[in-house]
Amino acid sequence: MTGTTAQPARWRRAVLLLSILAALLSGCGSGPSRLVSSGGPAPLECAPYARQVSGLQLRGEAYAWWEQAAGRYDRGSVPRPGSVLVFRRSDRLGSGHVSVVQRVVSDREILVTQANWMPRRVTHDEPVVDVSPGNDWSMVRVWWAPSLALGRMAYPTYGFIGPAPVGARWEGSRLAEGS
Repeated sequence: MTGTTAQPARWRRAVLLLSILAALLSGCGSGPSRLVSSGGPAPLECAPYARQVSGLQLRGEAYAWWEQAAGRYDRGSVPRPGSVLVFRRSDRLGSGHVSVVQRVVSDREILVTQANWMPRRVTHDEPVVDVSPGNDWSMVRVWWAPSLALGRMAYPTYGFIGPAPVGARWEGSRLAEGS
């Protein structure tokens, strides 16, 4: 009788482990998860969340935002509060990823808000560190809360979009009046 009761328990553990693995690998595009906000249920994906927080009118997969922003929004390698950091598509991030800059801590560290870096969660004030050799934000490491440290992986990025349309004038880290 022990053999019959142990088999369903093993099966449940295997299904649970596979479910956790699938959630971790889902990255930015975890379609069926939901975030309930004051406006009602919304998909918990990084791109719609970043659009809502930043105000950028870009759509589609996160990595595609970089090209869509060309000629519409300021793009570059300098983080500003409200700008969106665009991660390239990679083996680990099949759709790329986008995070909204909350604060610039130093020339090599920012704090971001983002959806679905931690599966099915929105995180705020998470450190992101520039680890690129040229100090150009082309490669970053991101805080991983379960380890209470920066993640071991370095992720390639395109850079920052916005937060203002092309042609807006910046003074320091703020948008100038009349822009």
